[in-house]
Amino acid sequence: MRQFEVEEGEAGQRLDKYLARRLGDVPRTRIFRIIRRGEVRVNGRRAGPEARLSPHDRIRVPPVRASTPAGDGPGGPHGLAGRQGEAVARSGAPPWMLQAVERAIVQSTDRLLVLDKPAGIAVHGGSGISFGVIEALRVLKPGEPLELVHRLDRDTSGCLLVARDAATLRTAHALLREGACEKRYLALVAGKWDLGRKRIDVPLRTDTRMGGERTVRADASGKPSLSEFRPVQFFGKTATLMEVALHTGRTHQIRVHAAYAGHPVAGDEKYGDAQFNERMRALGLTRMFLHAHSMSFEWPRGDTFSASAPLPPELSVVLDQLQGQHKRK
Repeated sequence: MRQFEVEEGEAGQRLDKYLARRLGDVPRTRIFRIIRRGEVRVNGRRAGPEARLSPHDRIRVPPVRASTPAGDGPGGPHGLAGRQGEAVARSGAPPWMLQAVERAIVQSTDRLLVLDKPAGIAVHGGSGISFGVIEALRVLKPGEPLELVHRLDRDTSGCLLVARDAATLRTAHALLREGACEKRYLALVAGKWDLGRKRIDVPLRTDTRMGGERTVRADASGKPSLSEFRPVQFFGKTATLMEVALHTGRTHQIRVHAAYAGHPVAGDEKYGDAQFNERMRALGLTRMFLHAHSMSFEWPRGDTFSASAPLPPELSVVLDQLQGQHKRK
């Protein structure tokens, strides 16, 4: 166990940023995870990653390593054993991906695995990608009939559900088809959203290609697509943080509907605004600002299932920068 005391010059910093500096090479995702689990204590109490520190606050941090030592990763002599270790050795899967996917599991039940998927990792292989989340999970959990309940874009982070048996997969897919699953995302969009709470019911064509690459577009001949946008926080005329509820699950749906409304998603290289993206990069945005925040539904027997994933630190930093910029004006 390590302890730190906040000095006068460090006061006012967010807890996650303070620990990122103090802990050096420990990844921010790992820091965020131990805070979220309540393993970090400020003056003996739990605190959120956004908590602002005061002079002489005492922070207790559990043992945490910057990286997995050689030989201790999946398949190493001190890592996975038995069938799992053998599967890892045979798979040829990149060790970094296996470790990232294993760390991303935030909830496990008899029916489902819930992952807080990092941005930049595809949910499945294909199009030149050998391994995605589902392939990595099958290596980590050999013998389990794992299947994706739904999908997220490679550059989207957040809640991803994986069924652990065929019956669960069928039930979950039925709930999705019936619109009985509530899926909510957080997205930063360009400009000041003046539309209030807005339902965008615009059909999407998902079968068009430009230069060999799939491109989704609004078209009357497309599939029914419904998104509900609600502003959460305004940053002057520069940008707006939105919560988006998906009532259908078309490819790139939020991104295309946001662009259709005249407020493209920050960091979206395909449907976004290049000038706005450049401004956001200057504030530290290194990816698309789209995060699957929560999912919930009721099983047929009436039990409620819910899962959530907090906004990743790399996106929270951008909001902090926007807020600071707005206050200075």
